[in-house]
Amino acid sequence: MFVCSCFGITEQQVKQHADSGRCTPRQIASACKAGTDCGSCVKRIQALLGRGAGCTTRDRLDPAGTAEPVAVPEPVAAPAAPAAPALPAAPAVAPVVPFAPVVPVAPAARQPAA
Repeated sequence: MFVCSCFGITEQQVKQHADSGRCTPRQIASACKAGTDCGSCVKRIQALLGRGAGCTTRDRLDPAGTAEPVAVPEPVAAPAAPAAPALPAAPAVAPVVPFAPVVPVAPAARQPAA
């Protein structure tokens, strides 16, 4: 039965890749491209792989299942950045006051000279 119709990958092919040590969908994808196009087959691949109980790679790395957890060091905080230099004081500036718009006035009519 096909698992990945985008690339024509069957259940048997996924199982063969799993038997050769590929234990995650990502490793299966790198081997045969299944799960890299539309992604609809990823859940089916995960179901075929199970929860890792039969993973030969894990069995080879820790056959008895007795590996001790590895201590991960705590992240170290980066040193604080130096303070920015102080800016010079801004000169005192008088506030800008809006003024009334100038409306042109028609010149007064001339009166005849008497």
